[in-house]
Amino acid sequence: MLPTTHAYRIGGITDPEFAGDTLDLGPTHPASAGMLDLAISASEGRITSVDPSPGALHRGAEPILTARDYRQALSLANRHDWQAPFFGEWTLARLVEDALGVEVPVRARWVRAVLAEHTRTASHLAHLSFVGHRLRDAALDTTGVREELRERTAELTGNRLHPMAVRLGGVACDPTPVWADAERATLARASELAARLGAALGGGLGAGVAPVTRAQVDAHGLAGPVARASGVATDLRRHPDRPGGHEAPWADLADLLDLDTPTTGDAHARFSHLAAEVTASAAMVDRLLDGLPDGPLRAHLPKVVKLPEGDWLAAVEAPLGRAGMVVTSRGEKTPWRLRLRTPSFANVSAWPAVLPGTAVADLDIALASLPWVAGDLDK
Repeated sequence: MLPTTHAYRIGGITDPEFAGDTLDLGPTHPASAGMLDLAISASEGRITSVDPSPGALHRGAEPILTARDYRQALSLANRHDWQAPFFGEWTLARLVEDALGVEVPVRARWVRAVLAEHTRTASHLAHLSFVGHRLRDAALDTTGVREELRERTAELTGNRLHPMAVRLGGVACDPTPVWADAERATLARASELAARLGAALGGGLGAGVAPVTRAQVDAHGLAGPVARASGVATDLRRHPDRPGGHEAPWADLADLLDLDTPTTGDAHARFSHLAAEVTASAAMVDRLLDGLPDGPLRAHLPKVVKLPEGDWLAAVEAPLGRAGMVVTSRGEKTPWRLRLRTPSFANVSAWPAVLPGTAVADLDIALASLPWVAGDLDK
């Protein structure tokens, strides 16, 4: 049988003139926002080649960020990954702080850690919404818990989606005991849901589908759950003292990063890892809130922030993998050039290498397990 070529569209507005099929990963899956076209060739029901075509949602985040000073840019840095917006503003703040040698107060670091794991939970549950959709199991619907997480974000920061909680040298919000109790209750429900998702995955959803090898992890710069599900233990939270590693207090949370999940590299392992990380993040936030130290929330910075000339970079362990930012400075209050390193781009870049051999009937499973956010892809 000769190979056949077919086009698919993921997300976006349905176009009656589009000569292809729309892949449905679920009504609340991150793929439903934005648009990505995918041309595949198949033979005897199996994919032989894949050609993803991003760019339909080009947002111009990199040049726009160079038109703002470093304080203003924080409000834009959280827009490209709308499932995990905190990590964009945190990355930029860390870059500026590292370049200027700013010491962030300890309490502010802990609050950032709380927000990071809170956001990781929300992002993972968004991508895991595919599991309930595929299995047609309403008990696995993540919508309610995700809405609760947004409510907690709004109560703490004033914003449901884009928190704008980070300031250069610290944070602008401070958890109260009332908020902490509500957060613990919400994360307990998230952990219970993750346990149900893990049990449902025990049925074998995604087993043997689109395995990612260790060589492919290295070749495409994969990180996060995708890499860890292939047995590559890359996690900046484990290396707080390494250049680009996370600031305290993750050294005190290292035991919660050890997960009992499969490392077979297939879609099943990736979904399992996402579910297990939800439970781990909930436990981290609980421990952080119990030990939240006293102290100031902001370091003193000059009125006008200018970076020294040169190239400056920062990286954080975002939900989908390593998120980074490189700024080339000419000593002004705005970047001369800014480049984003996004995990969505890395994950999608691996599709042409990973997907060949996958059954066409399993295409949705494969794509949902190699996650992306359109704004994070078209940067």
